[in-house]
Amino acid sequence: MLLLLPFLASAQRPDTSRVPAPIRNIQVENVDVLPGAVDTKGWLLLDRDIQLELEGAIQNMYNFKYDKAEKQFRSLRRRYPTHPMPYFLMGLSTWWKIVPTNVQTTQYDKLFFAYMDSAITVGEKMYEADNKNYEACFFLSAAYGFNARLHAERKDWRKATFSSKHALDYLQISKEANGLSPEFLFGQALFNYYAVWISEEYKLLRPVLLFFPKGDRALGLKQLRSVADNGFYTGTEAKFFLMKILYNEENDPAAALPLARYLATNYPDNGYFQRFYALNCFHQGEFKESERVSREILDKINRGFPGYEFISGRYATYFLGWLMQNKYSDLAKAKDYYQRCIVFAEGTGETSGGFYIYSHINLARMADKAKDVAAAKKYYTVVADKASRKSDQYREAKAYLKNHK
Repeated sequence: MLLLLPFLASAQRPDTSRVPAPIRNIQVENVDVLPGAVDTKGWLLLDRDIQLELEGAIQNMYNFKYDKAEKQFRSLRRRYPTHPMPYFLMGLSTWWKIVPTNVQTTQYDKLFFAYMDSAITVGEKMYEADNKNYEACFFLSAAYGFNARLHAERKDWRKATFSSKHALDYLQISKEANGLSPEFLFGQALFNYYAVWISEEYKLLRPVLLFFPKGDRALGLKQLRSVADNGFYTGTEAKFFLMKILYNEENDPAAALPLARYLATNYPDNGYFQRFYALNCFHQGEFKESERVSREILDKINRGFPGYEFISGRYATYFLGWLMQNKYSDLAKAKDYYQRCIVFAEGTGETSGGFYIYSHINLARMADKAKDVAAAKKYYTVVADKASRKSDQYREAKAYLKNHK
């Protein structure tokens, strides 16, 4: 994932349980630009009335009630047609239609780029009229950052590099306003944490990063926690990134679990949040909760909820299959769930590892235990074909097949 800029992922979200004041806990010695040093008249980011108006829309967007959210965003656009905020929010809503598919679907690409390009067009006009308009820089950095992320996912490295350079340029300018609002700190937090990692993972972007300060992972985490606690527009995004960083990069799933629980509880119809929460609970041994959420996921897939599709189904059916096999000793149900997991995985083409391989190997073991050699060989053959040659699953499959020629 190209996680170098504000709001990248996903995407994947503000604390709507309360409405924070635009300015929080400002320490003079840590602020480059004090609130009184900049004319913030007309800045929608700092407008408390706009926050109150959009609170429900932000909640609906992250809860995958896209129509309700976009109705309010369009209303904002009618009143502020020359401001980047409404275009950016429409683009962000479109982005969250892409996220549940692990950014695989391309059906929303044109619409997404259209909204982000519109945000860039009006944002650049604002910045040209006033080069101290840090709000314009904030939206320009965010919109270019999202463009970079999706271009990178689509392997368009030229456009990804171009957008990344512009995003970082505007990020450097907007950080002067970090003390005005926690929203401005979000991009800096992501850059600080990911700068070294990006350089290692995306060698094509190294020339871009040479012109910017070195990152600081510890500082980035600290800043991200601050934004997660205090941000209105960026608070949920910060929680989302913090959750994934703690789980994946920091290898601390226990620390990620409260964030996953918060997101899944506050946005119960967000398929991405729910499946990540079910995954975290499963790995932390909270099997009852993982089972509950997994059953909810399958129910919402059956009922056609937006954002609930094959990937979420793959998670849920594997967890339920494992629980049926190992907790309840109901092998018939376990077999059914594993087979459904395989169908979900094949539906998205994700058959090279993970739940697909584990479902096959668990089915093979159950077949072997039931003395059904033909079935065991069938499942082990898939494992031997798909699993990594260095994995324990591959060696187990090859050994079984060798002994049952």
